[in-house]
Amino acid sequence: MAALLALPAAAIPKKRPVYTDPSAPIEQRVEDALSRMTLEEKVAIIHAQSKFSSAGVPRLGIPELWTTDGPHGIRPEVLWDEWDQAGWTNDSCVAFPALTCLAASWDPEMALMYGTAIGEEARYRGKDVLLGPGVNIYRTPLNGRNFEYMGEDPYLASKMVVPYVQALQNNGVAACVKHYALNNNEVNRHTTNVILDDRALYEIYLPAFKAAVQEGGAWSIMAAYNLYGDEHLCHNKRMLNDILKGEWGFDGAVISDWGGVHDTPQAIANGMDLEFGSWTNGLSAGTRNAYDNYFLAKPYLDLIRSGKVGTDELDDKARRVLRLIFRTAMDSKYGYGSLCSDEHYAIARRIGDEGIVLLKNDKATLPVDVAKAKKILVVGENAIKMMTVGGGSSSLKVQHEISPLDGLRAAVPADVTVDFERGYVGDVTGEYNGVTTGQNLADSRSPEQLIADAVAKAADADFVIFFGGLNKSAGQDCEDADRAGLELPYGQDAVIEALAAANPNFAVVNISGNAVAMPWVKKVPAIVQAWFLGSEAGNSIADVLLGAVNPSGKLPMTFPVALADNGAHATGSYPGVKRADSHIVDLEYKEGILVGYRWHDTKKVKPLFAFGHGLSYTDFAYGKATADATEMAADGTITITVPVTNTGAREGEEVVQLYISDPKCTVMRPAKELKGFAKLKLKPGETREAKFTVKADDLSYFDADKHEWVAEPGQFIASVGAASDDIKSTLKFNLK
Repeated sequence: MAALLALPAAAIPKKRPVYTDPSAPIEQRVEDALSRMTLEEKVAIIHAQSKFSSAGVPRLGIPELWTTDGPHGIRPEVLWDEWDQAGWTNDSCVAFPALTCLAASWDPEMALMYGTAIGEEARYRGKDVLLGPGVNIYRTPLNGRNFEYMGEDPYLASKMVVPYVQALQNNGVAACVKHYALNNNEVNRHTTNVILDDRALYEIYLPAFKAAVQEGGAWSIMAAYNLYGDEHLCHNKRMLNDILKGEWGFDGAVISDWGGVHDTPQAIANGMDLEFGSWTNGLSAGTRNAYDNYFLAKPYLDLIRSGKVGTDELDDKARRVLRLIFRTAMDSKYGYGSLCSDEHYAIARRIGDEGIVLLKNDKATLPVDVAKAKKILVVGENAIKMMTVGGGSSSLKVQHEISPLDGLRAAVPADVTVDFERGYVGDVTGEYNGVTTGQNLADSRSPEQLIADAVAKAADADFVIFFGGLNKSAGQDCEDADRAGLELPYGQDAVIEALAAANPNFAVVNISGNAVAMPWVKKVPAIVQAWFLGSEAGNSIADVLLGAVNPSGKLPMTFPVALADNGAHATGSYPGVKRADSHIVDLEYKEGILVGYRWHDTKKVKPLFAFGHGLSYTDFAYGKATADATEMAADGTITITVPVTNTGAREGEEVVQLYISDPKCTVMRPAKELKGFAKLKLKPGETREAKFTVKADDLSYFDADKHEWVAEPGQFIASVGAASDDIKSTLKFNLK
């Protein structure tokens, strides 16, 4: 203190620099920091310094930026330059249900809870950016990463992503919404050049990203691997500069997918802000320090120093990265977060409960009546296989994972026995990037013997439950590979057929993030879609199967009968055509705006299970939909109301869905489009009203020639129902 007092008065700072003052406006802090940085420091913060971090400005006390894979849980720590595990013992997490399950809840409150909990876990682990959520559209049921996304409908995905982003960022952790954009298949993901019209781009593939930016306020966006307009999405002028930063006013940072940058001049000019992963082995891939040789590192500095490029783009990139740092790592008001708390497990279980979909339930087969079913037989590898390990970058190291078999055994009364038979052998491995399940799933029996042993026990059981579907192995629900077909793997169809013949008290639980073919659908009385449910999977499934929870989930995608019934496959466009003189694969989205139920409804192709379909253990009766007006002014609204009554014997939730049709239009319109939904909780005998406010924007299509949204005057049809193929009431109104 004496030495400080001895200094000349002019040498003692009168106040802290603006950039370190948390009370100052963030833009003032950013500009102050930027003005103090050297050229080298600006370049240093726009590319990685390790596998998952980028540099700060040590001279100014600006911290590093740490990212982590999501979006279903916080990825375990890896080595500085490798994907291999760092060997920590305190980096386990809660695995939350996959985003297909969240979307199947049709409940924005679940998204808010999800973002809050995963944000607290990321904050506790010192992460500044969560690489998620994903909102790529479910275009084909073969896409290996569909389980990470929110289904086939842009309206549903938009309504679910906004509260996730807001709640996550309320913890001081940036959402990095991915993969922007048109990354709708994993096969050829680095070389696919997507070709589509602007109408499909704006109506189907961009709305969820736009909502995340403009309504959710997302602080970062991850650019995709694929190409559009012959430019990689990680440096695509139209997508990044013109649309994202121009039309939408995005003020955050664009982060590359790992290894998605390919060219320095394009990355400079076309909107890439923060480059990651351009070498998978950071310090030994051909150079002394590979990070210094990233496309936005030394090569960028060399171009500036040689006078070949200016620094305006660099200042914009550094400004955006600084803004991201000040919103996260430099903001201490958010506290420390929490990890693996009881509350987080409860949230994971609740989301699983809300998202499980009851697809079929003839003769009230479910819930299992444990007063009568004293001997329950569980069959199938998916009843015991851990699903949190594998699937690509969303693979996790969990504190615990409750299997379906263990969940059932823990939930049934003491006088009920739950036996197990394998039924089929699928993937007996259990390892991803050094995380192992520790399970020994080896079984030497032949497929025939496995079926015979299961059938023998099934004939003597009071109730049989088959757990099958997909898993997170390569070629199933997994990054970097698509499925080979719609059918179930590992000979599961034969197992299901045999069990259905052996015992009429039978239910199939399909665990997957994708639609699957069900050639046995008419032979099985009860079918449940259970998704990848994370740490509390077994508890959530037991809740629904045993009736502790009344299922209320609805499908966020269409289940086609056959692959050819899906628009991407019916048009013959998937997986694209390789150019004769190049590694590029051109993939034209020939179905245009007719994605998912839009294709099925417009082309009159009957689905196996429709978008929005989901049953309950109670019954709901819909009254007549009414509107508060018959005409809507172009700048006005109308309110549509429909009463719904629980006519069953137990409390339940119903997702009431509003679809809009424009039967007479100068352009082709889908038969119907989702424009509203409401989840109502109703006690037996209770009636509540679902209310929907319809605006002119909800009636619009994108006019590519005018580059604007257009709602043509005339008559529209509002359809209210329980699914896209289960319309209960319609009404007509006019737009002036």
